Parts: sequence; structure tokens; C-alpha cells
Amino acid sequence: MQSLKGIILKSTGGFYYVEVADVIYECKARGIFRKRNNSPKVGDRVKITVPDDGYCSIDEIMERKNTLKRPPLANIDVLVIVVSTTEPSPNYLVIDKMTAAAVDNNIEPVIVISKSDLKSDEELLSVYKKAGIKVFSYSIDAPDSAGEIKEYLKGKISAFTGNTGVGKSTLLNVLYSDLELETGKISEKLGRGRHTTRTVELFNVGGGYVADTPGFSTVDLERYNMIDKDNIMYCFPEFKDYLTTCKFTSCSHTCEKGCEVIKAVEDGIISKSRHQSYVAMYNEVKDIKQWQKK
Repeated sequence: MQSLKGIILKSTGGFYYVEVADVIYECKARGIFRKRNNSPKVGDRVKITVPDDGYCSIDEIMERKNTLKRPPLANIDVLVIVVSTTEPSPNYLVIDKMTAAAVDNNIEPVIVISKSDLKSDEELLSVYKKAGIKVFSYSIDAPDSAGEIKEYLKGKISAFTGNTGVGKSTLLNVLYSDLELETGKISEKLGRGRHTTRTVELFNVGGGYVADTPGFSTVDLERYNMIDKDNIMYCFPEFKDYLTTCKFTSCSHTCEKGCEVIKAVEDGIISKSRHQSYVAMYNEVKDIKQWQKK
């Protein structure tokens, strides 16, 4: 019998698949986790016991950096938000909800702009670089940009999201050419299509891990990871320097006179579209009670 530390790559049918030094162990979780309503999640760093015979067991979940309810993931380092310059055109409110949800969950948002060969990415680059968010521009005419993205994600656990048609699958295939093949094999083994299952899985690729999260969308982040109205302002990094200098301490930074955030918008320091998204998000949740979020 031996005790080991590893990372959960997949869970299905009550079994957890834990990677330890390139070896995968099929494990069962101890009942204590269910009693505590704290079941292990994909991405969890765990301690397992490997017996001489019988099933391996997950004995301890290490401290989490973060956790998402839907998709059920833990310890995500980077949320890669793929947006296109056209076909479909960028929806700034949706993008900003994604970046805010990431920041609120201690996840770094990274934006990858696709299809810059079809339409200029200048506006998107300006808005998000000004916001202090890491931005990459990728197109088939600039293959070297994929290498920059891959290098940035090396050693990290990342999840990709983006609306249909933005080129997320194309980008993933360019970054990790064997990812789709591996995913297809597992989907076939499970007897269900890749896009009809909610099974979440991590793949060890490119010196890091990429989460396969079928159906992952902004709706999931909004519904299952709702941001409290008092925290939304902190999810916009470019607001930070102005939050404590407003005329009133109770300033919501939406429309008040003497608001330093609004002044920064008027001065062109903060992008107008980002502030509009903030106001829309604040108004959506300002009247929601705490018990309604559970």
C-alpha cells in the first residue's frame, strides 16, 4: 500500500481518474466527502491510497485555488475567451461578463481574437489592453501567434470558451493537434457524442492541462457563478485606482456625480464599452437577494 499525490483528470460513474507522474489511477472517493457535500472535482489536487489489491481511494482534497459549479472544475489558472472580429461580431457585454466571472473566481481571463484576417482587431485590442487584460490576436495569416498563446499557457490549467463560430475548435486544433483525436476516442468509448455530454475532462498537453468543457458558455457562469453586486466593481481591473477616490463612499460607479470611475471614462482612460457592461451587470443583480442566489 502506498500514498500518492496527483490531479483528477476525469470523473464518471462514481470513479475518478487521477494522474500521478504520468500514471492514471482509477479511484473511488471516501464517503466523508459526500457527507460534507464536498465531492472531488476535475482539477482537484488530491492524496490517494493505492492498495495491493482493490480500488484506490481518494483520501484528501488539497486546498483549492478556486472552484466552479458549472462546469464542475477546480484550480483553473486561465479562462481563454475566444472572440472573433466578425461572423459573429463581438458582443462586448458577453465578453465582459466572462472576464468578470473569471476575476471573481480568482482565474486569469485571457482573450484570443480570431479572424483578424477578415476584419481589423484594432478596437478589441484597444479595449482589452486598456483594461489590463492579456490579449492575443490569432489568424491563419499569422501562424506564429499560436506559438505565443501555447507558450503562455504552458504549465497552467486552462479552460476555453467562446460562442459558436468564433473559431475555438480551430484554435484548439492548431495549439494541440492531438487533442481532438483523444477527445473523440473517449467520447466513442463512453458511447455518447462529444457535444451531448456534460462530462468535464483535463488533457495533459503542451506542458499544461486543457479542460474539455462541452457546452461551457456565459450562461453557465451567470447562472451558477453569480457575482454579488458589491463585488462587480472589483472584477473590472481598470477600476481599481479610482474606487476609493469617489466623492461618496457609497458610490455605485454607475451614474453618480463626483464618481472618479465615470470621470476616467469621460477622459478616455477607461473604455466606454467596459463601463456600459459594468452598469448593465450591476443593474441585473442589484435587487437580487442573497437567498435567491443559492
